[in-house]
Amino acid sequence: MPTSTRNSPARSHPSPGGSSPGQRPYVKKRRAAQEAATRQRIVDAAVDLHRSIGPAQTSLSRVAKQAGVQRHTLYAHFPDEWSLLLACSAEALARSPLPDPEPWRRIEPAAERLRTGLAAVWDWYARNADLAACVLRDAESHAPTREIVALRLGPTMAACAAVLGEPLSPAERPMLALALSHFTWRTLVRDTGTPPDAAVEAMVRAIRAQA
Repeated sequence: MPTSTRNSPARSHPSPGGSSPGQRPYVKKRRAAQEAATRQRIVDAAVDLHRSIGPAQTSLSRVAKQAGVQRHTLYAHFPDEWSLLLACSAEALARSPLPDPEPWRRIEPAAERLRTGLAAVWDWYARNADLAACVLRDAESHAPTREIVALRLGPTMAACAAVLGEPLSPAERPMLALALSHFTWRTLVRDTGTPPDAAVEAMVRAIRAQA
């Protein structure tokens, strides 16, 4: 007597990739998380190298070695130097954002606005001393670094100069440009050991003396 199969459960068949349809979203999600982690490891390695040796000396193969990945894996995420520079600079600024100069517009008098703004810019230099030193050094001779500095730092630094320079006379503004320079901060604070508050005050007096 033949056996009825009317109530027999339907057999499931594995998908071509070895996972059932219900597993596919999980597999895709896990793979995406792994790819994101690999990408972040590459970016972190590049930022570390930029901080220690500078972007000009940071080859893609060196980044791959530092990140512990194969070169083809790195190229899958970053096909060229520019794409990696974009990611690294975005990561560095996400970790340590540049100051926002807009609130300084409400500060009066001009000397107090200068103190507040210069202190904020110089604090950013201090928090990013090694990375800023290597990047700004390489920007003088390495075109991609120069372009990324113009893209990432240029607009904010121009806004800082505009807001701080707004109440100043034309004679004072060149000295303001000197005060906003990373190299001025490095000379006054890092090289000579002048306390930051005293160095800022010295630059405020120097700027106002040009009026």
